[in-house]
Parts: sequence; C-alpha cells; structure tokens
Amino acid sequence: MIKVLHFFKTYYPETMGGIEQVIYQLAEGGAAVGVQSEVLYLSSRGAARGEAVGHHVGHRSRLDLHVASTGFSLSAFKDFAELARQADIVHYHYPWPYMDLVHFASRLKKPTVVSYHSDIVKQKSLLKLYQPLMNRFLGSVDRIVASSPNYAASSEVLQRFKDKVSVIPYGLDGATYPKVDEQKLAYWRNRLGPRFFLFVGALRYYKGLDYLIEAAKIAGLPVVIVGHGHLEQELRAQAQTLGADTVQFVGGLPDEDKVALLNLCEAFVFPSHLRSESFGMSLLEAAMFGKPLISCEIGSGMSFINLADQTGYVVPPRDPAALARAMLSLWNDPERARAMGRNALQRYESVFTAREMVSRYAQLYRELLAGHS
Repeated sequence: MIKVLHFFKTYYPETMGGIEQVIYQLAEGGAAVGVQSEVLYLSSRGAARGEAVGHHVGHRSRLDLHVASTGFSLSAFKDFAELARQADIVHYHYPWPYMDLVHFASRLKKPTVVSYHSDIVKQKSLLKLYQPLMNRFLGSVDRIVASSPNYAASSEVLQRFKDKVSVIPYGLDGATYPKVDEQKLAYWRNRLGPRFFLFVGALRYYKGLDYLIEAAKIAGLPVVIVGHGHLEQELRAQAQTLGADTVQFVGGLPDEDKVALLNLCEAFVFPSHLRSESFGMSLLEAAMFGKPLISCEIGSGMSFINLADQTGYVVPPRDPAALARAMLSLWNDPERARAMGRNALQRYESVFTAREMVSRYAQLYRELLAGHS
C-alpha cells in the first residue's frame, strides 16, 4: 500500500470547494488501487490528529494568520514534518505560498507531486514578491500535474516547467453523491418552476455572475444561483437594480438539495471569466448529471469539459449578450439541449470519472517511487 500525504490550506468538513473535492475523490478512491491517503490542512478550530473524513483520515494544524488568501501556521511545520516522514509520497496542492516554505523547511527527501490547480491571478503585486520562491519550489518537486491540456498549454508558469508537467483530468464518482427522493424534487419544482438555468459555486470575483445576471435580464429567462460568498449582497443588489426578477438566489445548499437542482435544471451555466477558474468542478458535476452546458473560453479546463457545439455552448467571457443568446438557443430547442446533455454525460464517462483520475495518479506515484528507489 502506497502512503500519500496531501497538503492544502483547507479541507472538508470546513470548506467544500473544487480543490477539496479533488482531494476527497483521490483519497476515497485510492484504496481500490493500493493507495492510502491522509490529508493535512489548517483550521481555525485548532489542531487535531486522525479525524475520519469518509473512509480516510484528516489532520488539522492550527491556523494562526490569514493574509491575501494564504493561511499561515507555526505548528504546521512540525506537523507536516512528522506526517511526511510516515508517507511514501507527498502530494502538494498549489497555489499556497506558505506550503512552499514548509516544503523547504522540512528538507524533504520523499518523492513529491504538485497538483497545479490555478495560476495566481488576483494578487499580481504579491506575485512579484512570491515569484522567486514559486519558481524554486516548482523547480524542486518531482512532477507537476495540470488538470487539462488546455490549461497546461496556456499557463506561462506551466510552460516554464513543461518538462515535468503531466496532465491528469479531474474526476468525479457519482456514487459519492446522495440519492434524491421524489418529495425533495417536488419541493424544488414547486418553489422554482418547471424550467430554469442553474449555477452552482462560490460567489467569487472570477465567477462572472454579474454578467450572468445581465444575461438573464436580456433573455428574460429564469436562473437559479446556488452558493454563498463575499459578493452575495452585491449581486443581489445588482439583480434588484436591473429588475432581473427572473434570477433567484437560494444560498448554499446541502448536497441532497444541490443534487435535486442538478436533476431538475434545464441546463447549467458557468460564466467564469478569469483564469482563477482553471477547471470548473461544478461544470463537470452538471456533465455527470447529463445537462447541456454553457461556459466561457478563457483557455482553461472549462473548454476541455464543455466541447463547443457538442456538449453545449462556449461563449466569449464578459459578454452578457452572448450568454443570453446561448441560453435562448437551449431554451427554444429542447431536443438539441437534450442531445447536448447526452453528449456531456458521455464525455464525463469517457474522460472524467474518479476511477480514471485515481488510477492515473496511482500510476504516477508508482513511477516516482521506482525512480527514487
């Protein structure tokens, strides 16, 4: 059994974003291919060892400071060193500058993998200060993994280290999602109506939701927004000011309710417009549920999931009129929408299953161990 330590700034059950979902799928699926995973992360709840998360183990280090989306912890240096000694492979999840410091402080002699989840987009001034450390860190690890060939080709950072870059797409396991009963589906049908577009995700600056609200106003079509975030009040105010009364905010929802909406929606719209959105796990979830997709072309994994005019429509970023046209095309042609949804499901099944992702990472781990031995 290969022992892997995943290291990231946050994890379940505290936060439930896309990177956490990737780590969870890797950790849960690993046992079937001879991989035992543990996860170390920072928490404002303080330190704890050996908490059960699904069928694997999570460890917490105390979060002492949070600056510019970067968590810092004094105790994590010691915690990481102890856990890394017990592991065969250390699997980092980038970006997180504090992680680079821990890596060098531990003087690690184990094989190392970095899942490169995103370029650093927002903190451009801090990036200039961080860049020497980043380059040294990425240069020191054994392998860097991108989630799509699109992102690997369009990232200046990944092109700099292309000799050590592999591509392993993210994957999901439908069996880890709850089953929804008819009572739950009926509740949401009654509340939202028979047909609607769906967005699921954190309400963050790069998600393009201000453009989606404008598009909903232009098209006059119902849009349901699932999620919480710093921009929620601002987005609600925008919808009210525009008179976009077809937009409904339902907040963050438990998984059972989210699955109900994924089953019921007409199509899934994901208007992220900045490269902070390197992949789009919510977009992949919608494909897994056989829904037609609308996304933006930003050179990311979104256009690897959503193939233009096959699984849905791909539109220019920051273009509410283009979003509205794509929404109207699906709304007015249900037969084409259903065909695109079937194509999206087939693409998920052929490229994006958790089983395939876990198998390919396990193969990478074995290659690295063989090289180190």
